[in-house]
Amino acid sequence: MFLTKECDYAIRVVRELSDLEVKSVKTICANENVPTPFAYKVLKKLEKVGIVCSYRGAKGGYKLARTPESISLHDVVHAIDENLFLSACLQYGHKCSRNVNGHSCKVHQELAKMQTVIIGALMDKKISEISDDM
Repeated sequence: MFLTKECDYAIRVVRELSDLEVKSVKTICANENVPTPFAYKVLKKLEKVGIVCSYRGAKGGYKLARTPESISLHDVVHAIDENLFLSACLQYGHKCSRNVNGHSCKVHQELAKMQTVIIGALMDKKISEISDDM
């Protein structure tokens, strides 16, 4: 599984907001080295799923909608790339010539196990755990 730049930026944006303060996009981008166009794009997706909320006006900006302890890396990654797979063969409905009698090949089976481990690790790691190194 290769996390996209967009996922990386989203994790950085959420980490920057982990102090539960309202921050401008300019501040978020400066502190986390995130390009402004990406910041707006990921913030829109994060707001859509309820990870961040936005505030309008002169003192507006973005803030976490939930506590950093309640937001996992999986929550953030899933908000950006809903269907993140280790391999294309793990996608629902993928037709593989290596499948025999409705059974997946050994490679598929091993990749599926690995993906389960990776997803579990992303679910277990909370934003609060990666916020202290700032």
